[in-house]
Amino acid sequence: MKKEYIIPIFVPHLGCPNNCTFCNQKRISGQTKQVTAKDVKETIDYYLKNFKDNHKYVEVAFFGGSFTAIEKEKQIELLEAAQEYIKNKKVNSIRISTRPDCIDKEILKRMKKYHVKTIELGVQSTNNYILTRCKRGHTGEDVKKASKLIRRFGFILGHQMMVGLPESTKQDEINTAKELIKLRPKIVRIYPVLVIKDTQLADEYEKDEYIPLTVGQAVERCKEIVDLFNRNRINVIRIGLQNTEEISDPNTEKSSVIAGPYHPAFRQLVEDSMWYDAIVNKIKKINDKVKKVKIIANDINVNNIIGHGKENMLKLKEIYNVDIVIEKNDKIKPGRFKIEILELYE
Repeated sequence: MKKEYIIPIFVPHLGCPNNCTFCNQKRISGQTKQVTAKDVKETIDYYLKNFKDNHKYVEVAFFGGSFTAIEKEKQIELLEAAQEYIKNKKVNSIRISTRPDCIDKEILKRMKKYHVKTIELGVQSTNNYILTRCKRGHTGEDVKKASKLIRRFGFILGHQMMVGLPESTKQDEINTAKELIKLRPKIVRIYPVLVIKDTQLADEYEKDEYIPLTVGQAVERCKEIVDLFNRNRINVIRIGLQNTEEISDPNTEKSSVIAGPYHPAFRQLVEDSMWYDAIVNKIKKINDKVKKVKIIANDINVNNIIGHGKENMLKLKEIYNVDIVIEKNDKIKPGRFKIEILELYE
């Protein structure tokens, strides 16, 4: 199996027709200068030089902004810069991210011509009230039309959604996930809202007009959504923004995060919590009062079972007075586990 590598190229706010209340792409990406063909080639060369695996699949990814909203000539300039690498089989494909209202047949024909394989749509929500509240500039209907057209043209469809948007409830976010599932994306990213400097949301936060989710609240919301996608075999490829100097602990000097559910291992917190729930549910089904159990699982899942900072094991002891012993067994499929009772209370 080929190892997959992504070469990220950020085009911050380039082409985006809106200033969403939560967004400052230049701060989120940590990049401010306009990208050129020369930048694209230098970035690709740098990454290719540092990839050690010979048996690999390489994808150039244009992140940030709204790629298909950029003027046509600039799109072609950036895409052209990657074509020689594809021709020489050093790069296998291209991925872009864009807005749902910046997709049409002409654009998709152009993306096909330049070997774009995956198109991710920044959906954020399918609730029209919330989209308007956040000044997204597109509707839930735009999401449906763009998604169907992308799939019809044979691209891999990706969706990006957010939790904790202004006035968005847990049920709104579950409804968004359910609407996206109907559109059959292959991949999804889930981003809890962080309050970023120099945004309208930052002003709202300072005026107490917006209250961000806590880390715990964001974890609870995200794990239900992840479970929905998992049950429908949709790959959740990211949970939480990528950690950078700008996107880091609000207490650090260079951080652009003012408030919100920031955590450097946010995805792990979500997955740990899902494992905790699964273990508790199995223990509850045992009729006897359990004192100590052995959990047998694949090595890949052991950290999630233990929990970040041993949180799961500590909670099981504190809440249910159950001690845990973990046994690694690679014959157990990843994502599965077995429980053996080691000791019962008299």
